[in-house]
Amino acid sequence: MTLRPRGAVVLAVTVVGCLMLAACSSETESDAGGSATTPTAVACPASPQPAAAAAPKGAAPVSLTFAKTIKPGDTSTSAVIAPTGAQIECGKTKVTAHDDIVYSAPTVNGKKTELKLDLQIPDTAGKKPLVVYLPGGGFVLSQKTANLDQRTYVAEQGYVVASIEYRTIGQGATYKTGPADVKSAVRYLRAHADEYGIDTGEVAVWGQSAGGYLAAMTGATNGDKQFDVGDNLDQSSDVQGVVNEFGASDLSKIAADFDQAAQNANYAPGNSLATWVYGPGTKKSVKNPSAEITAANPISYLSGKTPPFLSLHGSADRLISPSQTLLLHNALRSKGIDSTRYVLTGADHGDLSFTGDTAAGKPWGTQETMNHIVDFLAQHLAA
Repeated sequence: MTLRPRGAVVLAVTVVGCLMLAACSSETESDAGGSATTPTAVACPASPQPAAAAAPKGAAPVSLTFAKTIKPGDTSTSAVIAPTGAQIECGKTKVTAHDDIVYSAPTVNGKKTELKLDLQIPDTAGKKPLVVYLPGGGFVLSQKTANLDQRTYVAEQGYVVASIEYRTIGQGATYKTGPADVKSAVRYLRAHADEYGIDTGEVAVWGQSAGGYLAAMTGATNGDKQFDVGDNLDQSSDVQGVVNEFGASDLSKIAADFDQAAQNANYAPGNSLATWVYGPGTKKSVKNPSAEITAANPISYLSGKTPPFLSLHGSADRLISPSQTLLLHNALRSKGIDSTRYVLTGADHGDLSFTGDTAAGKPWGTQETMNHIVDFLAQHLAA
């Protein structure tokens, strides 16, 4: 990590692990199902190290720009919490894992590409609500193995939890294909609901960082058929709830709270954010207003079909301006849509252990924070 004379902290990493907008773990995976067989509470299983094989071929080092200054945010419509209590524990409910399920096979660069998901099913009676988890990764990675501890905790509360991979910018993905992949996964799981014990009428999406943005896009576009492409089109892709942890909304303002150096990096022409909006090879910047920027903003799609939202953001997030979830939260409320937002005092951008910061992820894994998510799911899904 090197410090610029003024402005932002820049960290150069190779695209083999967690990147900008990511929420990942650096520890070794344990068996989710095995760890949940004992009725005694134990530490929740950790995610595996990101594998080099997950990196796009020929990927060059990417610069992560951490803001050095963050403007204080408006919390007048949000709840402020300071989660410093106990971390979540698992092991009270048996969970069975089904990994590498192919849910879609879109054409990428002229070839069929399998998109997979990992499924966790709690050993509880009856059909269960479904929660589709969307990992972060800056639109460069989408590792379905991420955040295993929190996913397992949610599954143990009585939810089928599916963690999915989706197409990234290395595969030519844009804001159009991302929500389409999520909706394909929702339709696939509804089509196989009997096999996995899923209640098709109770589905939520939950994402962190880039995944939080995709969760917002998925919920905001309920009923919008332009994103429904692929298989199982006889099934609905609508969801009944959205959990958005530190995700973006208006990409033209993604660094609005930050110092000038961080803004310059986020708004650099042709960077990963611009590629997500405009496609491969673009020389444009997300800073400039355009029809594409508007179309990439979940706020543009809010309607009477939009489900309830829960948003969470750290007041000290150095990668995505905390005001991003505030913009979405206020837009939802202005349209009469159920929206709750929590600001975690002093919390950064999720788990940053890949940078050597092993403390940043702790506020996000506390019982207090995770129970706000579980309570939201229980309120809006029939758990």
